Amino acid sequence: MDTLRWLQDWYFQNCNGDWEHNFGVKIDTVDNPGWSVEINIVETNLEHENFNSIEVERDEEDWYYCIVRDGVFHGAGGVRNLEEILTCFRQWASSLDTN
Repeated sequence: MDTLRWLQDWYFQNCNGDWEHNFGVKIDTVDNPGWSVEINIVETNLEHENFNSIEVERDEEDWYYCIVRDGVFHGAGGVRNLEEILTCFRQWASSLDTN
């Protein structure tokens, strides 16, 4: 739950009356089954930062990957890997936090 609370705070910190109308966070299910996460980082402190893509495949049901492409953090994974995807984003964003 700490990761979800952190994501809520990250989203809130980037809401400025304009950003949230064009960008944001999307968490969805996919039919294999699993999760898809898109976090738009345009106009945030992460926009121009380097991200090394991650791909973890433990087995058919236990996998996830994360990549940044065109100003969006993309993550996808198995049905029990949502927290790992969000943690991946959190660790990257937190490692760059200068506050």
